Amino acid sequence: MAVDSEVQSDRRIGQLLVAASKLSQRDLDHALAAQKQMTDLLGRVLVRLGVVSERDVADALVEQLGIPLVTSDAFPEEVVQVPGVSSDYFKAHRVLPLSCDGAVLRVMMGVPQDLFRRKALALASGLEVVPFLGLESEIEGALDRLYSAQDVEDPDAGDDEAFSGGQAGSEFVEHLKDLASEAPIIRLVNHAVSRVIDLRASDIHIEPYEDVLHIRYRVDGVLVQSEAHPPELAAAITSRIKLLAHLNIAERRLPQDGRIKTRVKGRELDLRVSTLPTVHGESVVMRVLDRSSIRLSLEDMGFSRDTLDGYKAMLDKPHGILLVTGPTGSGKTTTLYASLAKLDAVSMKILTVEDPVEYQLDRVNQVHVQPQIGLTFAHALRSILRQDPDIIMIGEMRDSETAQIAVQSALTGHLVLSTLHTNTAAGAIVRLEDMGVERYLITSSVNGVLAQRLVRTLCTSCRREVPVTEEVWVRSGLVRFAPEGERKLYSAPGCPACNHSGYRGRTSIHELFILDGDAHDAILSGADATTLHNVARKGGMLTLYEDGLRKVLQGVTSLEELMRATHDQINA
Repeated sequence: MAVDSEVQSDRRIGQLLVAASKLSQRDLDHALAAQKQMTDLLGRVLVRLGVVSERDVADALVEQLGIPLVTSDAFPEEVVQVPGVSSDYFKAHRVLPLSCDGAVLRVMMGVPQDLFRRKALALASGLEVVPFLGLESEIEGALDRLYSAQDVEDPDAGDDEAFSGGQAGSEFVEHLKDLASEAPIIRLVNHAVSRVIDLRASDIHIEPYEDVLHIRYRVDGVLVQSEAHPPELAAAITSRIKLLAHLNIAERRLPQDGRIKTRVKGRELDLRVSTLPTVHGESVVMRVLDRSSIRLSLEDMGFSRDTLDGYKAMLDKPHGILLVTGPTGSGKTTTLYASLAKLDAVSMKILTVEDPVEYQLDRVNQVHVQPQIGLTFAHALRSILRQDPDIIMIGEMRDSETAQIAVQSALTGHLVLSTLHTNTAAGAIVRLEDMGVERYLITSSVNGVLAQRLVRTLCTSCRREVPVTEEVWVRSGLVRFAPEGERKLYSAPGCPACNHSGYRGRTSIHELFILDGDAHDAILSGADATTLHNVARKGGMLTLYEDGLRKVLQGVTSLEELMRATHDQINA
């Protein structure tokens, strides 16, 4: 009977996940078949197979059992003493005491429906046991942090010996491989990667410190604290990621870069891996390149109609340079990809030079630079000019040689698209001068500059209208763009759909500097960035902040978010 009850419970969990669209019926059938071989709970089998996340299973258990879920932020900071029960029992059975008050013992369990374990606890402690549900990976991490005995350190031991546990050379490498191949480490890394789908994260940050290992996620451009683990796991986790990215597992003194291709919940993900040695171990950042989420339509990227019309007009020109500027992570490359997707790749030859090639485009010849073998941007550009291209996309203008070749390409009849790291559109012109491009060549080759930022969009599930004082209305500049008689602003308090942040997704804001006659005169006269900016505004350019104000009035984003993203532009 007990076995039949357990099978029915597993099937119930599976059906709840199917009903919540977390799992397909086909995957459930495969998992039930695999469960017979693995002899484990269905939820664990599903997580190990990588078809759902541990949090998905926990949410289904909450619905099935009616037992609350407790996450790591509510875990105790110190060991909770329980009379009659040793720490070995808690570690062996993955039970974390939350509190022990009077006659009640509250515990975290990955399997709270285990009545036998709850009765054993009650008998041993003489207390009433109240179970709470928790993620097994978080419970294990907390148990290791609270109960694992700390090794006594030898103050005279060298750093390498302390890090390697006294093992040297190949022995230590094998030890790292063994650690990285253990099931808990594999589960932890798989869980960290799978969470990017639920969180819509763009980056995973694994950061070792003296007393804790933090895993954080960048969601909509903002880092979110997520998980904390014992620092002893850092070497094993880093080694696991290095193995997946085909990096040198023994090299811990130099930065390394690699790539992982994986499939998570039915979606193809590319992870760009970067490791960096720090005083407490190697910091790892994984940039998530989700091919299914990239938008290759300019119309869907947040352009205002007038800005989009001007930008398309410059794309239609047969030759010249079109620059996209902004800080790292502002969506410059995505804008260039969308621009290439708009162009006619059937009747024109399009070549790109990138570091690295983030997304592969149909009918576009893409070159991945490799400086370690001498294939730099400049070297690749010199070669592709002999490939008879019509349009050239340069991932980034990094040096004077690349800029000079781009200018010569534009002057000889090619349309050149590229990016620069400058804060404003006008700043790109001064940056080209700093790179050694003569002013008369800039006016002859550059068609225009598009500066952009990304701002978080308000969650449509909890967005609501908020009152605004006359002072804010005037001081912010909103009054200039508001239609007569309409003064509406929006905010979002947060809800489950947006993880209580008030924002879900991002859009872009732009300023488009079209080089007309007045701009040419200013450049030739040696004007600085501020003067060029003012000339552009007189010619009709709206600044990033002003374009953002229009999106604030449309309810797309909030005034607070706009100020966060453009605080350096408000007074420009």
